[in-house]
Amino acid sequence: MRHALIRDAAVAALAAGIVFAQAPARNMPRGDTNAPEKPNDFMLRHLEHLAQVLNLTDSQKEQARTLFEQTRQAAQPIRQELRLNREKLSAAAKGDTSEADIQELANQQGHLLGRLVAIHTVAASKFYHMLTPEQRVKADQMHEDFRQRAPLRERRSGP
Repeated sequence: MRHALIRDAAVAALAAGIVFAQAPARNMPRGDTNAPEKPNDFMLRHLEHLAQVLNLTDSQKEQARTLFEQTRQAAQPIRQELRLNREKLSAAAKGDTSEADIQELANQQGHLLGRLVAIHTVAASKFYHMLTPEQRVKADQMHEDFRQRAPLRERRSGP
């Protein structure tokens, strides 16, 4: 049971880059610092990286592309709600909003984040289950490599 949870978490992290394919307009693609990157460009570039590392078949690439595009579309309304709610929270912090109202907005934000995590985890699970056993081993190793580097990122981004 614990291994299944770890495996699912690994896949979620692996696929998060694709699933979250909502690169904000301020992100710039690698060769051109003047043009904003489109969300779909990020998703396709990340999918190509995964396809190369995991040696995905053409069929798997197409399945993954469809899965992650559907997931991005399903998550879009929630991301919009999150954005609006963040703006409300920011205004509440600057206004004469009661603590109870701020708590309600924070609870709404938590609920929305939970829905988003569920959408992305379902997609990650579907992606993981379309992989062959050999590809799963590589995906698990990618996740472990990512986890090994994560503490370094946390230290650099600290206060």
